[in-house]
Amino acid sequence: VQLQASGGGLGQAGDSLRHSCAVSGSGRPFSTYTMGWFRQAPGKEREFVAVINDNGYRKDYVDSVKGRFTISSVNAKNTVYLQLNSLKPDDTAVYYCALSQIKYPLPRVEQSFVSWGQGTLVTVSS
Repeated sequence: VQLQASGGGLGQAGDSLRHSCAVSGSGRPFSTYTMGWFRQAPGKEREFVAVINDNGYRKDYVDSVKGRFTISSVNAKNTVYLQLNSLKPDDTAVYYCALSQIKYPLPRVEQSFVSWGQGTLVTVSS
């Protein structure tokens, strides 16, 4: 399975950005996977950001992004998105998409995800 991430870039505090992550090469339909986003800020460990279940109806977020970030997916495009609104300098990080076969409970730890995208950098200035 390959995860191809795109998006990110430079922004100022208050700006919006969007990440996309397209899944290919899987023997199973995209609609059977749980998809997540993680991020790693400079000098810090990678942390959970958001997760969406296979049918898109259940989502979970780390507290620091609730109300600002939105995870969504379009099964017809085999793609998961992360919309980042009201950006803060603390959101500066490399963002990774990830794929899990765990459906319940929604996974939030790296070990629950089996495939990863290459990471895209978001830099937010104040």
